[in-house]
Amino acid sequence: MRILLKLEIDCDPDAAWRAVHSPRAVAELYGPMLQLSPLVPDGLPTAWEPGDDVPVSLSALGVVPMGRQLIHMSERFVDEPAGRVRIFRDSGIPLTGPLASLDVWDHQMAISPVPGHPDRTLWRDRLVIGGPTALALWPLLWATWQWRGARISALAPTWAHDPESVD
Repeated sequence: MRILLKLEIDCDPDAAWRAVHSPRAVAELYGPMLQLSPLVPDGLPTAWEPGDDVPVSLSALGVVPMGRQLIHMSERFVDEPAGRVRIFRDSGIPLTGPLASLDVWDHQMAISPVPGHPDRTLWRDRLVIGGPTALALWPLLWATWQWRGARISALAPTWAHDPESVD
């Protein structure tokens, strides 16, 4: 089963690419509904790197345990006529909690410039899930992804590395 988002957001593709690599920015996408906490002594990395396997715990509103998830990060690049598409992929898996009944978790975020507007980003987000409870969990995950899309649109302008000065 798939959940898809396609958004034009108010930041340049480099800023969006930095954001998908930032555990802090990713955590802000789900906040305050869902909180992400590291399960390793060193905490979350400053930036996700290809090959990272990072176990995290999830909690609703910071108090209701939602389980543990392994985040496995990879990336790839595709050159298209409209420009380069950078793809960030989390192919980890829920380990415990309600989502642990899923045996497929493939989350990919594709970042590219909006054609004709290099200062804006086309953000394509795809989650593929599978397993015995995928059909039952799909509506909850779909609603979560709509929240996520709204948060991406709201937070994107804050991702600029060097904000433009106001005269």
